[in-house]
Amino acid sequence: MQPLKYRYTSNEKKKLLNSLKILIDTREKANDHIINYFKRKGVEHKNKKLDFGDYSFMLPANPELGIMRDIYFNDQISIERKANLDELSNNFTHERTRFENELIRSNGGKLILLIENEQGYRDIINHNYRTGYNPKSFIGTLHSFKHRYKLDTIFIDPKSAGNFIYYCFYYWLRDYLK
Repeated sequence: MQPLKYRYTSNEKKKLLNSLKILIDTREKANDHIINYFKRKGVEHKNKKLDFGDYSFMLPANPELGIMRDIYFNDQISIERKANLDELSNNFTHERTRFENELIRSNGGKLILLIENEQGYRDIINHNYRTGYNPKSFIGTLHSFKHRYKLDTIFIDPKSAGNFIYYCFYYWLRDYLK
């Protein structure tokens, strides 16, 4: 997608940033804590089938600012959320082909792997997850995928996930508008 070709004033940028709407993949489950955060903070969001990732965003049409129709950024940036290390290790073992195909579909867009796990990387090293996936293999796959698919990996407390998702997109858009 080509960058927006307009130069916006500070106030216009604020309007655009405040109109950001989070897209949530229709297959995303067990995310009430994220939806509740969006509702509490007044963050606009809607369900939409995404080809890859669980979250992305769009800007609704704003003819006043020269945006004649909705602009979707799901090809440029998305977040793939994993509820815990068990889910991710299952993706790396039993659903590896499906998971890797999803990463391939990102086609070079910015993809962030958001893992809801408070202890983070240490829990992989210490095998603090229920599957039998070997920690060394888990770490190897995590790093290989990071380099192969330009995947940023973030470990986060689930209570902060909604905040992270919103501000990840907010500041990406802010830089995009510069």
